[in-house]
Amino acid sequence: MDLITGIEQFAWIAWIVLIALFLVIEMLTLDFTFLMLGIGGLAGLIADLFGAPLWLQVVIAAVLAVLLIFVLRPPLLRRLRRGEDPTPSNVAALLGMPGLVLSTVTRLGGLVKLDNGETWTARTADDDESIPPHTHVRVARIDGATAFVHTDPQTDPTTLQEDDA
Repeated sequence: MDLITGIEQFAWIAWIVLIALFLVIEMLTLDFTFLMLGIGGLAGLIADLFGAPLWLQVVIAAVLAVLLIFVLRPPLLRRLRRGEDPTPSNVAALLGMPGLVLSTVTRLGGLVKLDNGETWTARTADDDESIPPHTHVRVARIDGATAFVHTDPQTDPTTLQEDDA
């Protein structure tokens, strides 16, 4: 038995191993890419069971996988993500949030109380700026546990509470 004949005779084992591998990876990622590759591998396995040559099995598996990735995967992802909460969270929720300066904010440090009630160590977003207490600011960016802020002349002073607790 030569090498090519041996590979073609036991190709079904390789297809089953590939399908199992793709399905395990899919369970870990939930991205539908490896599911489509697994379905393509199933098509290659079926082609092998019907006696197709190895090159045709690979072509069938690849074409079906690519077709599924571009045709079936996008609507499946939309359906999966349909119920997600679009509200920003963590650092993304803090960007642009108004706050009130508790102690003078410079490029070296200071304190602000954000609109959500959290008190943050702050620095100015502009290096040459100094922001005095009771000034309304907005968060420009977050770096670690420091909020970089800039003055916010558009903030209505009645919307923020000045409790320095």
